[in-house]
Amino acid sequence: MPADPGQAAIRFEGVSKTFDAPGRSSTRVIESIDLDIPRDAITVLVGSSGCGKTTLLRMVNRMVDPTAGRVLVDGADVAERDPVQLRRGIGYVMQNGGLLPHRTVVDNVATVPRLNGVPRRQARLKAMELLEVVGLEQGVGKRYPAQLSGGQQQRVGVARALAAESGILLMDEPFAAVDPIVRRELQAEVLRLQRDLGRTVLFVTHDISEAFHLGDKVVLLQAGGRIAQQGTPDEFIESPASDFVREFIDADSRRLRVEGSRVLDARGRVAGVLADGPHAPTHTPARGSR
Repeated sequence: MPADPGQAAIRFEGVSKTFDAPGRSSTRVIESIDLDIPRDAITVLVGSSGCGKTTLLRMVNRMVDPTAGRVLVDGADVAERDPVQLRRGIGYVMQNGGLLPHRTVVDNVATVPRLNGVPRRQARLKAMELLEVVGLEQGVGKRYPAQLSGGQQQRVGVARALAAESGILLMDEPFAAVDPIVRRELQAEVLRLQRDLGRTVLFVTHDISEAFHLGDKVVLLQAGGRIAQQGTPDEFIESPASDFVREFIDADSRRLRVEGSRVLDARGRVAGVLADGPHAPTHTPARGSR
């Protein structure tokens, strides 16, 4: 049955998570979160280490199960799904790419279709198409992960995630290990893919600049796994919800200025590109690359 286009792609209802360790007191990492992840948009979970953002993301594909509450994907409780089958239908990109070192690039990308019963030739043809989608030449498909640069490995990881069927991509700090130039290229690639393919992306980062650059919706988590604020990048910059939010985004000093069609932050870094030229509002992060 097709999903209701007005329905959230992912919904967290009263979700909490407590980890128990032998000989230690319990640790609450998520505290009663209600959150909707809109369909065909990029939602970014941002916050410092230990705030629960990765734990929340991993609840979507049942790599972590909540202690309380439930997680819905397309209106269905993931707790009622077989976790292996669920994971095969949801794209997942992690920081180190997670590629299988003993398999060629094309066979890495074809992994999920093959596990789902797609014939080898058909799966490999689809994998070659996906390599082109993420900006890689087909010749890369014959190589092994160790023969690729860090940026190429991450593109392969994205291609493999795109092979999943649900249209959902989970991205857990995927660009944290690459240099700033490659990181910016990969961010642009995510924006292009979301624009062209219309996927639902749930993205985790600790970098507020990256969150504002990529996110249609940004969710800032604070210690204890609580939502400090959620909304558009504009809403964060214009109306921080608390001193914690204001300090985290450094709203007072993070003045954006326009040079030509580029939006620069206080450190002179490119924060975005304006869709409507140099007279658009200076506080607006990049949406023009969509």
